[in-house]
Amino acid sequence: MAQQSIFGNFVVYKDFLQREAPPGYVAGLGRGASGFTTRSDLGPARETVAFEDGDGGGGRGRGRGRGRGRGDGGGDEGGGGDEGGGGGGGGGGGGGDDGGNTAEQYQDPENETGLFSGLPYEADDEEADRIWEAVEKKMDERRKARREAREKEEMEEARAAAPKIQAQFSDIKRSLGTLSEDDWAGIPEVGDLSRRKGAKKQTGNVKERFMPVPDSVIMKAHENTGFASALDPQQQMNGGFDTAVPGTDGTLTDFVKFGQARGTVLGLKLDQVSDSVSGQTTVDPKGYLTDLSSIKVNSSADVSDYKKARQLLRSVTLTNPKHPPGWIAAARLEEVMGKLVQAREVIAKGCDECPKSEDVWLESARLNTPENAKVILAQAVIQLPQSVRIWLRAMDLETDPKLKKRVIRRAIEYIPNSVSLWKSAVSLESDPDDARILLSRAVECVPLSVDLWLALARLENYAQAKVVLNNARKAVPTSHEIWITAATLEETQGNEKMVERIINRAVDNLSKTGNVLDREQWIREAERCEKEGNVVTCQAIIRATMDLGLDEEDSRKVWTEDADRAMAQGAVQTARAIYAHALKTYPMRKNLWHKAALLEKQHGTRESLEEILQRAVRYCPQAEVLWLMGAREKWEAGDLEGASALLADALRANSASEEIWLEAVRLQSENGDVERARTLFGQAMAGAGTQRVWMKAAVFERRIGEPQKALELLDKALEKWPGFDKLWLIKGQIEENEIGNVAAARETYTKGLKSCSKSITLWLHSAHLERVKAQQPIRARAVLERARLMVPKSDVLWTAAVENEPAASTMRATLRAKALQECPTSGLLWRLEIRDAPRPQKKSKSADALKRCENDPRVVAAVAELFEAERKVDKARTWYARAVKIDPDWGDGWAYWYRFEMRTGKTSLMGTADGMAQEVVERCVAAEPKHGEVWQPVSKNLKNYGRTIAEVLKLVAAELP
Repeated sequence: MAQQSIFGNFVVYKDFLQREAPPGYVAGLGRGASGFTTRSDLGPARETVAFEDGDGGGGRGRGRGRGRGRGDGGGDEGGGGDEGGGGGGGGGGGGGDDGGNTAEQYQDPENETGLFSGLPYEADDEEADRIWEAVEKKMDERRKARREAREKEEMEEARAAAPKIQAQFSDIKRSLGTLSEDDWAGIPEVGDLSRRKGAKKQTGNVKERFMPVPDSVIMKAHENTGFASALDPQQQMNGGFDTAVPGTDGTLTDFVKFGQARGTVLGLKLDQVSDSVSGQTTVDPKGYLTDLSSIKVNSSADVSDYKKARQLLRSVTLTNPKHPPGWIAAARLEEVMGKLVQAREVIAKGCDECPKSEDVWLESARLNTPENAKVILAQAVIQLPQSVRIWLRAMDLETDPKLKKRVIRRAIEYIPNSVSLWKSAVSLESDPDDARILLSRAVECVPLSVDLWLALARLENYAQAKVVLNNARKAVPTSHEIWITAATLEETQGNEKMVERIINRAVDNLSKTGNVLDREQWIREAERCEKEGNVVTCQAIIRATMDLGLDEEDSRKVWTEDADRAMAQGAVQTARAIYAHALKTYPMRKNLWHKAALLEKQHGTRESLEEILQRAVRYCPQAEVLWLMGAREKWEAGDLEGASALLADALRANSASEEIWLEAVRLQSENGDVERARTLFGQAMAGAGTQRVWMKAAVFERRIGEPQKALELLDKALEKWPGFDKLWLIKGQIEENEIGNVAAARETYTKGLKSCSKSITLWLHSAHLERVKAQQPIRARAVLERARLMVPKSDVLWTAAVENEPAASTMRATLRAKALQECPTSGLLWRLEIRDAPRPQKKSKSADALKRCENDPRVVAAVAELFEAERKVDKARTWYARAVKIDPDWGDGWAYWYRFEMRTGKTSLMGTADGMAQEVVERCVAAEPKHGEVWQPVSKNLKNYGRTIAEVLKLVAAELP
């Protein structure tokens, strides 16, 4: 129905009411109206089962508007709502069956409401739901790993495609640090310019705006700082005596003086702690806290607590005077309060009331002087002659050794079965014969004390000690210490066979008595014997007890762990015995032989190492590492003939071993026997015939000055292995350097790149040929561009491309930026970025580099160079050490550190190193680095063949940029 408005006699129709509402229009939203929900929209509280026939369709056709549709299709009432809310009700009422069919059409198939809503939920339904949930959970877990990996990959791709604004502009924000104060001041302010004129006007008048002070404030200040000369009615009634001070007239009271007097008194108190002569304070600031700790402050609260505690303890002692802890607590309370005399009186009463308590007697002796304590303990032993503690305390109070002996022997007469008393008596004897006599009597009185038996055995000679230990074993058959002592006794006499027999008998007898130790305890006993110098007993214990409680399949692993643990404890002999037992059980395990050989190499002699290696290769003739270790040991010892013979035996057992052939050739080559080395290479190429052997043969011919023979070998090898990039590389290097034919070298590199298009080394040498030899950097740039297409995301190729450009060129900066976008975590590129950056930006670039690749040794070394440039020696040394710790195989890091130490010590790079530089050299030799951007070209240069690691280190340090 169209709405209308009446103004006088005119009727105005609003045209927009007849039109269709615009998209997204909600009635009443513009004036702040909001929708609401009534019970008619929600439906009844209990759901009803839908009817299958058409009857009652109106019940199912309830709309979602503010009206409810009728079941007979009366849609007018349903349309009573507005278009935004009531339309649903009309639709529902107008077609009752249609509305219900629409709801059922889009119903969730898992929703059983309406179909089974009237049925009870029983145990079988619950079990079925649980089974389906388990199946769904299992299916979800099967795809969990792939789903998580896919989500992680998608997240990384999304972050790489659309990084955060903060990450994109982090490098640019770093450059803001280079702006000066004038640049910052020149930046215009950004603000709201709509009311700028009015804001300026208001801002300019802020300082010129004044407001009058209220009269109430003025009057209040006057009253606070003035004189009170008037009386109020009450004071007038009392004649002014309420405010008058005796001795004064009370007419004038100056309130200002009160504040001034307070300040004066405070100043006087402060002046009391100052020296009247020098004006300096007499309080020692350093000893002030010490003085405070020495002062015992008893506040009123503490005193009150003490009184309450005294009353409580007094009631305890009165109600139960035979309770020793009450007397002790009361005495200690008095001691804490500083009343030592009262404490002694209290504890004396405790001794009278509790004469059979040794704690009370000992407390009384503690609170009294030594002389009085002797008297008290003399009374105590009368009451408690069996108290070991009282006798020992009485002995400690004596200062004369004779009196000590008298007291302790008197105590033994009363308590002959006390081990503590016997030990104290023996410890007082300085003569071994007297101690032996006491111990003989002690073991008679206390036959179950193992310590006394062992002490007596140590004081006897060999024959008598055997008798003593036999008697001890009969008295205490469950003690393993007696058996071990007997074994060590036989070891001291050189009876090693008896040691083995005694330990075996010990294990058997202890097993019968049920007191056998476990394997870990026996290992600890073996370590103790080793520390005491009884190596034979240690080894016997290991051999007799290593199989206790172990399964056969786990024994080898457990023994290896035991040996490693013993090595960590410094028990070398124990670890050696464990390996010996393991090798006896598993003689065909080469890893056990290798570990045992490493142990002998670190802690044994050359003879013991050779002996174990000979046994190792006899049991494991196919173990190349054992043959090579034996040959190198003989070689390092100067026994070249022995090393050659050992390698010959190794080749007979392993005729196709590449490592053994190359080691044999290396031995002859470094010994200077070129013909013998060439013959061995021929045999190796026929025997092993691997690509590495052919390559080494070509390198050998090149090194001895035969480039043509090397090229012939390389051509034959390339016919067999055209995909081996190192063969192409060596051939190109020979043609480039030895022969000097750049065109032939270029052709070789081109052929090699066709066969090995993914070889980064070939691409780099091809570009190096064009840039250095051919003097054509443009062609080198083209080569590197093709290389990056074939091998994308290679930081080495990007670095070479950047270094191919001039130092301060725009192309170099552009390539650096692209390279970091391609390889954001490359230490090579970040180091180049730090070096090329201007001096003010180097620190910010270093911070960015450490954020991207914190554990890259090249970045760490670059940061160390910055500290070195700033003369921060300690920080630079720390960062150089960190760089070589991250990657000890990176030889350039050692060279940077060595150069830094040489510069710090003001010594030439090729001179003799001392101090920290010498330490760097030693650590570098121990690390044996093999890689590095400068290290590899220098170490593999033919001119430097045969140089030691220390010599190569100095050469690399001189070549560093």
